[in-house]
Amino acid sequence: MVLDFLLVALGFCLIVVVHELGHFLAAKWAGIRVLAFAVGFGPAVASYRKGVGFRLGSGEADYAASLRSAGGSLHSPPTILPGISPTEYRLNALPLGGYVKMLGQVDADPGQVSDAPDSYQNAPIWKRMIVISAGVVANVILAACLFGIVFLVGLNSPAPTIGYVEPGSPAASARIIDATGHDVGPGLRAGDRVTRMDGWPVRHFQDIAFASALASPRAPVDISFVRDGVAMRAEATPRMGTRSRMLELGVAPTFSTRLVDPKASRASETVRTVLRERGLNAVEPGMTLTRANGRDVRTLHEFEALVQASNGGAIEVEFRGDDGSTVRASLTPRPEMEVGYIPDGEDGVVGVEHLLGLTPVLAVADAAPEGTTHAAADKGFQDGDVIARVGEAEYPTPAEGRRAIRARAGRTVDVIVLRRSDDGTWREVSLPDVPVSRDGGIGFIMGDRGDVSTLVGRAPEEIRRSPTGADGYTPPAAGIVPAPGVSVVAINDTPTPNFTAVREALREATRGTFERGEASTGESATVRVTFRHPVNGVPGADGRTEVVEWTLPADAVRTLHTLRWSSPLPPGLFEQEMVVVRGDGPVDAVGIGLHETHRVMLSTYLTFVRIAQGSVKVEHLKGPVGIAHLGTLVAGRGFVWLLFFLALISINLAVINFLPLPIVDGGQFLFLLYEQVRGRPAPIGLQNALTIAGLALIASVFLFVTFNDVRNLLGM
Repeated sequence: MVLDFLLVALGFCLIVVVHELGHFLAAKWAGIRVLAFAVGFGPAVASYRKGVGFRLGSGEADYAASLRSAGGSLHSPPTILPGISPTEYRLNALPLGGYVKMLGQVDADPGQVSDAPDSYQNAPIWKRMIVISAGVVANVILAACLFGIVFLVGLNSPAPTIGYVEPGSPAASARIIDATGHDVGPGLRAGDRVTRMDGWPVRHFQDIAFASALASPRAPVDISFVRDGVAMRAEATPRMGTRSRMLELGVAPTFSTRLVDPKASRASETVRTVLRERGLNAVEPGMTLTRANGRDVRTLHEFEALVQASNGGAIEVEFRGDDGSTVRASLTPRPEMEVGYIPDGEDGVVGVEHLLGLTPVLAVADAAPEGTTHAAADKGFQDGDVIARVGEAEYPTPAEGRRAIRARAGRTVDVIVLRRSDDGTWREVSLPDVPVSRDGGIGFIMGDRGDVSTLVGRAPEEIRRSPTGADGYTPPAAGIVPAPGVSVVAINDTPTPNFTAVREALREATRGTFERGEASTGESATVRVTFRHPVNGVPGADGRTEVVEWTLPADAVRTLHTLRWSSPLPPGLFEQEMVVVRGDGPVDAVGIGLHETHRVMLSTYLTFVRIAQGSVKVEHLKGPVGIAHLGTLVAGRGFVWLLFFLALISINLAVINFLPLPIVDGGQFLFLLYEQVRGRPAPIGLQNALTIAGLALIASVFLFVTFNDVRNLLGM
């Protein structure tokens, strides 16, 4: 990690030095006297001046004194000291960038001018424009070169193939058009390989997410893709994601069948824990799923298709290690539940899994998420804990629990959890005065325990089929749950020990209505639901039971019988399917690099447009802290990815430097345009006022993004 950080810091320094080198070379070409070319900031550690040689520290004061002794000054012609260069090359104490000091040109003080014939002010305006622009041009050239190297070597990236489509998402309802222009049914599917978005080529999966995030708000994106070898088009309108708060299509990348093998010990143990929970005790991280039900599988998509075809039956699987060892086991598919979104006040919605509105009680899926510094595990929570009370909310659903926690943001909240013992019984554990972060979090990933219980919260009055829009409906279960915290113990006379059993019992109880086609003609079905109340707040076999007659409307019956089966192995257990993005040769690699440079430049400018439109939030921007952290993560993926990241930073530095702000190159260029048009420089007072305003704006943005970066790193 430390080495990765040092590589990122060195790379960032290189980018800034190249930027300043562009200014330096252009100034030399324009005949402008350069007083210093420095690598780094702060006091000089060592310096070199032609005619003087190397020395520790800076020799600028001695050089100025020698000029005065010879009857000259810094503003006199440079021939006062023959054989001694006016330019000092410095290595400063903080090697985090660099600068060029030209005679008569100080961005932060426009009043520091010089009448010397080789000063910045006395150079023709067109030459000064070239000097000011040269840093940006140097960064663009550097980015193009880095991209060229990257695509000559090859960039190992997530494949642009869709592995999962979120139900109710824009991708799921996308209009699909074949090569003849005919609609072929809605929805992108797992296995579709995206080739272009809005005319831009898609080479890896990040291009899909990037193009979606920068799409025009409420406007459809044109998507070209290949399905089963046939080229097709799709039109989908991205919408704001509930977690990312950026425009999304609702797709996830495809995964290989090789299990991840994290370097970090905690992450590796988490993988082993998940495998053990699914009965795969002998399977180790890094092994590959090779066969399922006697058939070879090459991608997770193929395995999930076999799971779906099993109709809930056991799946016989085989894993193989790199040493040739094999492990055989049996897996039970997971029943697919409905996915809905429950309104969460002004903060949007909370995504939940439910069954016709029956919603499991909030539970702790992961008490110590990777990368979280204030994990819930440090506050007494454990994986699998069911939230019996948080604040005033009893047996809350995920939406209710989130609201109760966020209401105590920056303070503490009393929590009572139910913890399951080895014998299957539950016990209460009190966790008083749990600290809540400023943004309303305790530090765990939300989940439920529908695998081992049927505890339900109060059924929501409204569920939305999509994160945004007014497509809310009242679920059938609204009003039938006697009280939060009851358990569903039977449907008709069929016992229901978990949510899988509830689903299957409901399907069996309504099978006749569905198969006779009565659900299609509007016929409803009635079932008996037996609830068991907790005893002193704890679920138990001796709790009071209550039977409720539940009438299911026709559309609910149809929904029940369209639910499918899904893999018991979450995609996050597997490595993403990768593709090597590489040019066919040096010329092609350079061409891809130039195209990538052009695309990133336009995308960076487009980001500012989307910020103004509101589809990209200011909090999505990253400052030096966030960039360093992200760069460290990228560097851990390999040196080629580090070069790719530095190319992106170089382009972004070029764009930001040419914004029309007085303190950066773009603002200085505008002053030169003013001088060209008016025939005289802008008034010093105006330049000073605009410079101060530019400094204030940049300082404000810097503080804002740095605050967000630090808060995100600390998990606040």
